[in-house]
Amino acid sequence: MSFLFLFPSRTLAPRSTASSSICAQCRRSFTSSSMLRSGHNRWSKIKHEKGAADAKKNAQRSTFAKNLTLYSKLYGPDPNMNSQLATLIAIAKKAGMPKASIDVAIARGQGKSTTGAGLESVTLEVMMPPSVAIVVDVETDNKQRALQELRIMVKRHKGTLTPTTFQFTRLGRIVLKGEGHDFDEVLMQALEAGAEDVEQDEGEEDVVVWTQPNAMHQTVQNLGKVLPSAEILSSDIIWSPTADKVKLDDADATAVISKFLEALQEYPDVQGVYANAEQGAISEEVWRTVEDNLDT
Repeated sequence: MSFLFLFPSRTLAPRSTASSSICAQCRRSFTSSSMLRSGHNRWSKIKHEKGAADAKKNAQRSTFAKNLTLYSKLYGPDPNMNSQLATLIAIAKKAGMPKASIDVAIARGQGKSTTGAGLESVTLEVMMPPSVAIVVDVETDNKQRALQELRIMVKRHKGTLTPTTFQFTRLGRIVLKGEGHDFDEVLMQALEAGAEDVEQDEGEEDVVVWTQPNAMHQTVQNLGKVLPSAEILSSDIIWSPTADKVKLDDADATAVISKFLEALQEYPDVQGVYANAEQGAISEEVWRTVEDNLDT
C-alpha cells in the first residue's frame, strides 16, 4: 500500500528576519536607545557651549573695536605716536581679532573707511514686541547698502521701523577708571573740565562723567589735561531713555529681542544700540543676554 504525503509549499524568497524574530515593541526600544539619546544630549550641550563661546568672542571683539576707535579719535591713528593705541592693538591681536577688523576700527576713529572714504552717520529707529523702543547708531561708507541690510534684519526678528528717538535724549558720556583716584577730587576736576554731572558706576570704582553732546569731545580733552593719570575707558554720545522703561516679563519675547540685539552688535557699521527696556519677571540670566548687547 502506498501513502501520499502532502507538504505545504515553501517559497524561496528571503524572509525579513527582523519582523519574525523581533517584535515591534522591541524594535522601538532599539531605535530610541539610551546611547542615541545620550549622543544627542551631548551634541546639544556642545552646541550650546559653542554658541555661548561665540557670543562671548563677538562681544569681546566689539569692545576692542570701540576702544580702538576711541583711542584713534583721541590720540591719533599712528600706534608709533599713540602708546595706548599700540597697547590695545597688541592685546586685540593676541585675542584673535583679525587685522582687517583692527584697521577698520582705527580708520573709523578718523571718520573714514579703510579706503579713505568718508563715513555717514545714520540713525535706525525700531520697535520690538512688547513695545520696546530701540535706537541704533550707524556709521557707514555706503548708506543705502547698510540701511537695506539692517531693514531686512529688523523684519527677520519681527521688529517694526517706526519713530522711537522721541523717547530718548542725547547725552555725552565719559567713563574714567576710578581705581587709585579719590572720587571727590575727580568730581571737582571733571566739573572744572566741563562736566554737567559726575557719578560712580554701580558696583564698580569707575567714574561716569556726563556732558551735553556738543561739549563731550572738548571735555575729554580737558580731562586729559587736569587728570593726566586717569585712564579714559570710553567716550561716546548715547541715547538715554527719558520715560519709564518697559519691563521684560516674557522669556520667549526677550529671547527674540536678545537675538536681534546680538545681530546688531555683530554688524560692522553699528556703533551703538540703545533700548528703553529693563528686567521684569525674567531671570537674571535671561536679562543678561539683553543687557550685554546694549550700550547704555
